[in-house]
Amino acid sequence: EVQLQASGGGLVQAGGSLRLSCATSGFTFDDYAIGWFRQAPGKEREGVSCISSNDGRTDYEDSVKGRFTISSDRAKRTWYLQMNSLKPEDTAVYYCAASVRTDKSLFQRHYDYWGQGTLVTVSS
Repeated sequence: EVQLQASGGGLVQAGGSLRLSCATSGFTFDDYAIGWFRQAPGKEREGVSCISSNDGRTDYEDSVKGRFTISSDRAKRTWYLQMNSLKPEDTAVYYCAASVRTDKSLFQRHYDYWGQGTLVTVSS
């Protein structure tokens, strides 16, 4: 059974940093593309970052480019989203997701498995 569990959210002041983790199980680690998504109150869920499984290419939503970085620890079967220079508009529930497609995508319809969300609150 494919499982993803996101963690690491919390309350942080604007300008601060957080690192989200996505622990995975139930599939070959290198076979699935991974994405990070977020949903702010009253808004639709949007793609934040993604990485392809075959060549490690990444993509980021424009508002987080240069601030967020996706990475992984293969031994721990865990993906990370390092978030720096956080802004109040980054406040949202963050989700990780896995796709059987090998290519990266910021579109949630391309993802097959989802973890529960972790709340990130950035105070001004």
